[in-house]
Amino acid sequence: MGTAKWSTAFGAAGLVLVAVTTSAAAQGQPPHVRVVGRAVLTNSDNGRTVPASSGGDVEIRLTHSRERGFTYTWTAPESGNSAVLTHASDATYPSGDATAVFHAVSAGVATVSAQRRCVPDPGSLCPLIVETWKVTIEVK
Repeated sequence: MGTAKWSTAFGAAGLVLVAVTTSAAAQGQPPHVRVVGRAVLTNSDNGRTVPASSGGDVEIRLTHSRERGFTYTWTAPESGNSAVLTHASDATYPSGDATAVFHAVSAGVATVSAQRRCVPDPGSLCPLIVETWKVTIEVK
């Protein structure tokens, strides 16, 4: 009988977790992740406007992609307004990923951008296309 109670309790907890997850998705939660005091943005946040709090951080995590014999790599993200978002750190990796952290120092708007470029496999030529990833950060 004790096993049946635990089984029911775990089943109910699972249903609550599914309900909470479904509820957040249905409410149109933004795809970026909010960690205490830090907004974490990824490839899918391109083109979005994201709120941030003064004194908080904005972290960018861009991941490379591979398509038809080409690897698309990222440059380190840059802030277009250092009076609003100051650069704390950045890194690019051999895989083509790039990360950066910015500190929100004052209220205002800043654009953060990075470029995606093609790196061909040996014997291949890349298309001459550079794509820009860009988000607008509104610091309050």
